[in-house]
Amino acid sequence: MQEIRLDGFKAAVDSAKNIVITNHTNPDGDAMGSALALKRVLEKLGKSVSVIVPNPYPEFLWHLAGNDSVMIYSDGKLAANAKIEAADMIFHLDYNAYSRAADMETALRAASATKVMIDHHQQPEDWPDFMYSDTGMSSTCQMIYELCDKMEWTGLLDKESAICIYTGIVTDTGSFKYSATSARTHEVASKLLELGVEPQQLHNKVFDSQPVARLRLLGAMLDQMEVSPDGKKVLLYLSEAQCKQLGYQKGITEGFVNYGLSISGSQLTIFLREEDGAVKLSLRSKGDFDVNTLAREHFNGGGHKNAAGGRIVMTMDEAIAHSKTHLGW
Repeated sequence: MQEIRLDGFKAAVDSAKNIVITNHTNPDGDAMGSALALKRVLEKLGKSVSVIVPNPYPEFLWHLAGNDSVMIYSDGKLAANAKIEAADMIFHLDYNAYSRAADMETALRAASATKVMIDHHQQPEDWPDFMYSDTGMSSTCQMIYELCDKMEWTGLLDKESAICIYTGIVTDTGSFKYSATSARTHEVASKLLELGVEPQQLHNKVFDSQPVARLRLLGAMLDQMEVSPDGKKVLLYLSEAQCKQLGYQKGITEGFVNYGLSISGSQLTIFLREEDGAVKLSLRSKGDFDVNTLAREHFNGGGHKNAAGGRIVMTMDEAIAHSKTHLGW
């Protein structure tokens, strides 16, 4: 489903001087790739651009160009709020509801800047002045490329911005295996290769530069994995105590949920991780099982038909029981 409201967008960008780019809490490869790629493009248009993210993001994304200038809202709210207040235009990338910006929500709601949403998740809120929403798109990073194409900005893309975009595409598509991967996704990827992206080198930085703690956490999670009696549902989890004992770091469990779908006959998997008195969760499914609806109705979250997330304020034992109830265990 598409909703595109970009009439007058290019003129609005032309008139903007100070631009802020934001993304969702716990930024992933798509969130950071899209933000840093767009930053480079806008700077080449002569804009002053700040990327402000709600909280720290995984170390395997620190190689992206522009990483050193990213402002972490949780580490400096006063300075970040001043940037948001002074902005002429704010981009909201890879999220479509103010609540997904966590502690930044109040400042973003109050901002007088022109607001632009670019996102591929379902059921976007209707507050942006300009909107580019496409739930069929592989990633927000692909949407940044498509936006550049629409605005005749592709000539402003360079190797570094191409690496940012490719990173978001490859992480959000599961290395081009998820259902939203289209012929156009591969076409865009080929354009990025022409700009100098080296897939093996990038793959090594993103997927093969993980700390030892990741494997220890993965082993603990798999050791206590549960499979439903019908073999169609898989429950994965890590307690807060396990995370502390085994060396959890921000983003270190990225992709853990996908291990459940690798089991023969599985159709749905859920990964629960306990943190600060709540449980964060990721849902993945195959075929027609709609985890977006499930996450919205029972887990205070949302996302895509086959990939969603959420957060529930429960103990781990309660969250496991809650999950089994609503997954039809």
